[in-house]
Amino acid sequence: MSAPARSAPTDEPLQSAAWRALLAAAGAAGGPTPRPRHAAPAEHGRERADSGIGTAGARVPLEAHAWLLPGEAGWTVAPSAPAAARALLELYAPICAPAGERPLTIAHLGQSLDGWIATESGDSYYVTGPDNVVHLHRLRALCDAVVVGAGTIACDDPLLTVRHVEGENPLRVIIDPRRRLGAERRVFGRDAATLLVYGDDAPCGRTHGDAEVVALPLRAGRLDLAALLTALRERGCRAVFVEGGGATVSNFLEADLLDRLQIAIAPLVTGNGRPGLSLPARERIAECLRPAHRVFTMGGDVLFDCDLRAPRGAARRAASGEIAQVI
Repeated sequence: MSAPARSAPTDEPLQSAAWRALLAAAGAAGGPTPRPRHAAPAEHGRERADSGIGTAGARVPLEAHAWLLPGEAGWTVAPSAPAAARALLELYAPICAPAGERPLTIAHLGQSLDGWIATESGDSYYVTGPDNVVHLHRLRALCDAVVVGAGTIACDDPLLTVRHVEGENPLRVIIDPRRRLGAERRVFGRDAATLLVYGDDAPCGRTHGDAEVVALPLRAGRLDLAALLTALRERGCRAVFVEGGGATVSNFLEADLLDRLQIAIAPLVTGNGRPGLSLPARERIAECLRPAHRVFTMGGDVLFDCDLRAPRGAARRAASGEIAQVI
């Protein structure tokens, strides 16, 4: 869990313009008839304005349109993009790529130095810092659906809406195979559209609070995640953000359904707690996943942005003998 977002500096018009260019790129990648999105509630407009991101509906400056160059595989950052906005553009441009037969799928976890996303009791307030929570809201705004497991809803009762940046709410997708969550949870309210997904052997029903419900097949007691992504693509979702928790992200990764995996590491030591990724053991290091990756800093946190579709061996580099201080 990340700390509450703090307001960004107000003297960042270039970053504001870059963010709007990214929103426009994500919208264009959705095709000529993208899935209707659900705007953030009006009462959050002030919060978005204070964040330095801009208010909803603001136009993209003409020069910002040239900062992202379209290509067959997605968007690349143009040489003309200003230095003050380049890191923002570089981080999010891959998420604005068009989808194939299934949605572009990205997952994120925030964890401590010793690898835990919460204490043993489940307390996750707050593992990563306020800059990372802004990042989470940006991912929600760029994606058409945000997916979380029932355990995250039970522990944190999140809204899963876009509040700290300009952008529209994604479809909230809750995985609850046995349909054990109560309809009083905030995510089942009217703040945004919600889809409750459960196993086809669970109690049925057409609605759950204000959420639509869909039954999908189970495989070895787990929800068929490939079927879920297919169903979301059929609904027009170009990009899907798997926000948590650890078990849900692990299941997507184990099923080879993630295109990108982001791990934010906070300068925090919790002692034994709840793990982030939990995957089957490997006998040898050579069998382990070593993805191509980029590294970004967010306040005091360090974000590893892993490209899981890059060719094998892309992450291997010869030793350079150089050490660089980044913070």
